[in-house]
Amino acid sequence: MIRIGISACVLGNPVRFDGGHKRSDFVSNELSRHFNFLPICPEQAIGMGIPRPTIRLVGDPDSPSVVGSKDSSINVTEQLSLYSKTTVSNLPDIAGYLLCAKSPTCGMERVPVYGENGLSKGKLGVGVFARILMTAHPNLPIEEDGRLNDPLLRENFVMRVIAYHQWLTLSAAQITAQTLQQFHRQHKFLLLAHEPKTYRDLGPVVAAVTADNINETSEHYIRQFMAGLKKPASRKNHTNVLMHIQGFFKKHLVSKERQELADLIEQYRKGYAPLMAPLTLINHFLQRYPDSYLQEQSYLSPYPHDLKLRYGL
Repeated sequence: MIRIGISACVLGNPVRFDGGHKRSDFVSNELSRHFNFLPICPEQAIGMGIPRPTIRLVGDPDSPSVVGSKDSSINVTEQLSLYSKTTVSNLPDIAGYLLCAKSPTCGMERVPVYGENGLSKGKLGVGVFARILMTAHPNLPIEEDGRLNDPLLRENFVMRVIAYHQWLTLSAAQITAQTLQQFHRQHKFLLLAHEPKTYRDLGPVVAAVTADNINETSEHYIRQFMAGLKKPASRKNHTNVLMHIQGFFKKHLVSKERQELADLIEQYRKGYAPLMAPLTLINHFLQRYPDSYLQEQSYLSPYPHDLKLRYGL
């Protein structure tokens, strides 16, 4: 099963400063069917206890101190930094990470920062653990719990986790020029939907891979690949991919079937139909008229169907 790291409170563990949690129903009820979780709470891990005094970021937003909100004599900057660096460098093979929003340790963006005078500098910070995690693992899909309420961001995160897990599996078996080319071929339409430029840029990279440059090429490839997938797919790009796929059936479909598919794609483009409408028909046609290239495309089935992630797109 795919493993992802997670802020322990998001999983429902009562580890917050007040003994509470920030349990995510989507995580507990949906993702738990397909993912194993590695729960981590940096504040608890350094021995702050439960309950504990609240802490906040103070000083330079790029390199803040972590001190007590009410008692400035509490300073856990060094302990949190050391724990974070040690933990992040020894993580098992995880395919993603879910962080707790706004936390001075785990928030990945818009964390409040205060001046030495106690006045707010604004939501300019990044949690200590989150910053070290993102720096050490730039390719890792990382998201915050609150942002998963956005259907587009939720779908994008899960899609990236699945794709990255596939890459980790490939890496564990030792990547070759052939397996890299196969991976790229399987994800072409997914890349095209998310970032056409990355799709175009990586084509020549994969074509030029050899046994001699495979290590350098694979590192460059996955960096660009994951950066490209991080951009949520637009309606325009989805439409472009759907029209590409439509072309694979032109020799098989009768006029009425071709028109039906074209109409559904156009309805999706205009926002009158969900993405699942043309995709369902495409998968139906693919069963009737199998095509080996289309059948291996991750775009058509990027994650378990029971998560229903494309229903709102």
